[in-house]
Amino acid sequence: MTRRIAVYTDISPETTPGTLVDVVIAGGGPNGLMLACELALAGVRPVVLERLAARTEEARANGLVGQVIRVLDRRGLYERLTGDPEPPRPVPGFVFGALPLMLAGVEDNPLHIIQVPQRRVEEVLEERATELGVEIRRGHELTGLSQDADGVTAEIAGPGGPYTLRTGYLVGADGGHSVTRRLSGIGFPGITRDDTISRTANVSVPASLIDPATGALNVPGYGIVPPFMHHRTEHGLIAYAPFAGRLPVLTTMEWDSTEEGTEPPPMSLDELRESVRRVLGVDLPFGPPEGDGPHLLRRLTSGNTRLADRFRDGRVLLAGDAAHVHSAIGGPGLNLGLQDTVNLGWKLAAVVRGRAPEALLDTYESERRPAAERVVMHTQAQSALIAPGGEVTALRELFAELLRDPANARHIAATMAGSDVRYDMGGGDAHPLTGRLAPDLTLDTGGGTGGGSLRLAELTRTARPLLLDLTRGASPAKEASGWHDRVDTLTAHSSGAASEVSALLIRPDGYVAWASSSPDPDEGELRALRAALTRWFGEAA
Repeated sequence: MTRRIAVYTDISPETTPGTLVDVVIAGGGPNGLMLACELALAGVRPVVLERLAARTEEARANGLVGQVIRVLDRRGLYERLTGDPEPPRPVPGFVFGALPLMLAGVEDNPLHIIQVPQRRVEEVLEERATELGVEIRRGHELTGLSQDADGVTAEIAGPGGPYTLRTGYLVGADGGHSVTRRLSGIGFPGITRDDTISRTANVSVPASLIDPATGALNVPGYGIVPPFMHHRTEHGLIAYAPFAGRLPVLTTMEWDSTEEGTEPPPMSLDELRESVRRVLGVDLPFGPPEGDGPHLLRRLTSGNTRLADRFRDGRVLLAGDAAHVHSAIGGPGLNLGLQDTVNLGWKLAAVVRGRAPEALLDTYESERRPAAERVVMHTQAQSALIAPGGEVTALRELFAELLRDPANARHIAATMAGSDVRYDMGGGDAHPLTGRLAPDLTLDTGGGTGGGSLRLAELTRTARPLLLDLTRGASPAKEASGWHDRVDTLTAHSSGAASEVSALLIRPDGYVAWASSSPDPDEGELRALRAALTRWFGEAA
């Protein structure tokens, strides 16, 4: 076995106002924290500005859906989030536009889900960022910025008063109402809908109404409302989510609009009861949630679908909701945003460290914008499928027939996972894995009885480029020797679903930049490997 693995540890100590720092990140939510971790792993010093003095207890996303779960596994974060030491497993079923998406019989099912609340995701990412030496400034808010050819001057309001911070690059991960985007003059075109009202609350439901086997609600006079699924009627939508170890969540959605100029009263459980009655046509007995708060009680009266007209303005970049907002149906938000940051992190670090030209940053938008466009498309399609009306009911009947075909079910699952997006790696490499997230290989490193098996996820936690050479003569590893200071190499044998792969060049974000299935790659394939190494990681030493 040949193995070179390195970890950067040259993280500078805490900075003070006025100090030049490598990168300033506006926003300390999941996306900002994940980006900070990625930069720190690559030896770059980020400072995170978060306007909130303490982590919010507000209930937001209820879990993670999609390919990001495999990405988190490859940073060692999946086990931290779930407590499960086993690799992520795809789910046997999900929901698309309030229609069941059955995946148990789907070959190579791409859809993963974990039910972890967003505040736990933030907690784990903040813990990891702190371990890596990231400075997180809570109670500090970006209020202004100006940039020139050499960097960005950030104006910040902090607990001790206003100050400025000079940085090479500034990344806005500050949400849909991004101050960074506004200050940069980046447009945010799209649509705002005001014809839907969503009501959500933590509730308690009598045990007599709950199926102990499935967790479904058996509503008197109506019937079954399945758990963890949007359930559509001709009058609206209802969803019941009995999360393990957490308070149940009940949600309704109705198509209506608030009269212009009227201010609705504060949201209440009685308002939710009335909404349930309209959606189901009967009453659902439920009471206030048990235990101490904070308890979720929320009304949303509009929805935005918007995409920034550019993800970068000089030395200012956008990630996550700052770059795109959309319906939350199907839970794609964290999948999209966190993968933005993993794509951006290593590229920005390479530019900051002088190991890549600024042009590398252009590939951030060219790769991630199509992913955002796909999310906008499928969330709008799902929103159309849950709307009221007889014509929608007919459309749903047709969709239900189509989703019973395993090929169609897999297509939709890949769309929701984000695995349907293939990055253009250049060079005309037609290998089916190029541009895709690397498969979950199990590697035989020749360690003998009891110790020779290694998962790919165990090799990618340093966020370094990795060349896996599984060929007979290790010619790819020899070809990459000029990049040994930047690219880790491993020679081994593979097993599992992708055992036919003989060599992979994997970028730090986990995507395949070059691949071969030849036991002994020819000169043409090795020439393509050299081109990929040069394009993504610079000239050979």
